[in-house]
Amino acid sequence: MSKLVFTTILNEVLSDISFHIDLDDNDKAQLYQEVLYFFGLVGASNVCEALEVAWQDPYNQSEIKEFILAWLRKKAKKTTKATGVI
Repeated sequence: MSKLVFTTILNEVLSDISFHIDLDDNDKAQLYQEVLYFFGLVGASNVCEALEVAWQDPYNQSEIKEFILAWLRKKAKKTTKATGVI
């Protein structure tokens, strides 16, 4: 269930950005785990509820968005470097 909450959050963040990035299931799973670790939600008794409550708080929401955006920028930068012509 917490992945459903995360997917909703990710879709909202992706709809607000001005660049396009393709994320496969592995990328989404990695980002999901990193969000949980970074915000201390790993091991919570109810990760789904904790993530949803964090998302409802305006401060936490902005911090989660910024973390996801930074992760996406880093991912996009790695992708563009890897596709260069030699």
